[in-house]
Amino acid sequence: MTCRTAGILFLLLLVTKTLPANAEPLAGNLSKVPSADHHVTDNQTREAYTQPFADLTNAELAQFFRGRSLFRQSWVIAPASGTAVGLGPLYNRIACVSCHLKNGRGRAPDNAHERLQSMLVRLSVPGTTLHGAPKPHLRYGNQFNEEGIPGVPGEGRVQIHWQYHKVTFADGTIIRLRKPQLHFSELHYGTLHEQQPLLTSARIGPVVYGLGLLEAVDENELQTLAQQPKPDGVTGNLNRVWDIASQQIRHGRFGAKANVASLRSQIAEAMHGDLGITSTLLPQENCQPQQTACLHAARGGTPELTDEQLTDLEFYLRYLAVPTRRHRNDPQVKAGEKIFIETGCAVCHRTELRTAKNYPHKHLADLRIHPYTDLLLHDMGEGLADNRPDFQATGREWRTSPLWGIGLTAFISEYQAYLHDGRAQSLTEAILWHGGEAQTARERYRHLSQQNRDVLEQFLLSL
Repeated sequence: MTCRTAGILFLLLLVTKTLPANAEPLAGNLSKVPSADHHVTDNQTREAYTQPFADLTNAELAQFFRGRSLFRQSWVIAPASGTAVGLGPLYNRIACVSCHLKNGRGRAPDNAHERLQSMLVRLSVPGTTLHGAPKPHLRYGNQFNEEGIPGVPGEGRVQIHWQYHKVTFADGTIIRLRKPQLHFSELHYGTLHEQQPLLTSARIGPVVYGLGLLEAVDENELQTLAQQPKPDGVTGNLNRVWDIASQQIRHGRFGAKANVASLRSQIAEAMHGDLGITSTLLPQENCQPQQTACLHAARGGTPELTDEQLTDLEFYLRYLAVPTRRHRNDPQVKAGEKIFIETGCAVCHRTELRTAKNYPHKHLADLRIHPYTDLLLHDMGEGLADNRPDFQATGREWRTSPLWGIGLTAFISEYQAYLHDGRAQSLTEAILWHGGEAQTARERYRHLSQQNRDVLEQFLLSL
């Protein structure tokens, strides 16, 4: 789907040791999954992120697999026959799965010569739209699209250049961190910098399992979490955003800055921004006024993604199960969980949330879930800042990223790329980038012994 995506592990989706493709992560016995936990899966293969809820009916499973087919479908250029027609005119990738391989996360290029395969760059200029969203760039819109269909030039190219610096642990261990710098070239629609300053934010594709559960979390609980006093200078805010599906202001909970309120809106925005596919929610092509060839290109339908297809995609992503925790009773895992709490990680990566009792989708109602997030915005300091506001989120604020399922990340993805822009290539790197509200917790981590850092990792590998 989209290439889009506190305490000490905010936005942390990681493991630090890549397992061979034929290995089983953390060898040992799985905990038995209670029958009521229909929203988790004990699958530990490379398809662990693609499993449906356990209690779906045959008819529901059929809809789930229709949505899965659309998620994996490569869209084609109009005119053509078929059910996936209308790619572009401007786009980044040809399928949702291109940025979410096996429903996992994307990665950043290793160098300036490598293309953005599962990463995108958001654009804006100072100011907001009528509904408070970031103000799009006049020539290039709110997302840089590198690709175009025949006859429509892509917007240009983005190269990633890495800047490095070193951080030292209390025990003398030295870690090198990297930060991306963006360079735009081959621009086909004029300068990017005529409107100053240009605001950019690079994003790798996030994981997509568990989204239905996050949408079902009781809004009253999130409001309570935001208002609760917290230690270590931690606060936490809800973003208020314009929801294109309901046509009203709602609390955001999806996206790296909690800038999308509903799963249906997230899908429609991703299809439109990343693949150039229109829907009834976003019926106009993603062309700017000066992009005349884009404006006159053939369309694949009106809209190109039907309401039925959008509903099937929504159903698929709503009912993707979450990998169950493993090795709960392992002494190292228990010790790591204790360190996770003592260092302050769990202040924002909350161990439990509750879905709404009256949630309209019965499979998701009144559940205790363990996503390790509070879904709130936190100021993460200047090191992680993109300086690009998004609705009420400031340029230093990010949503606490869920940690569930991270123990299978390297096994499934076969690479490591963490935080919103993929800069961190290990657990240690991701933690050390955290500042702002997470600075106290980060410093506790920096003063841990190597043994305790390893134990903390074992806990994360169990999630």
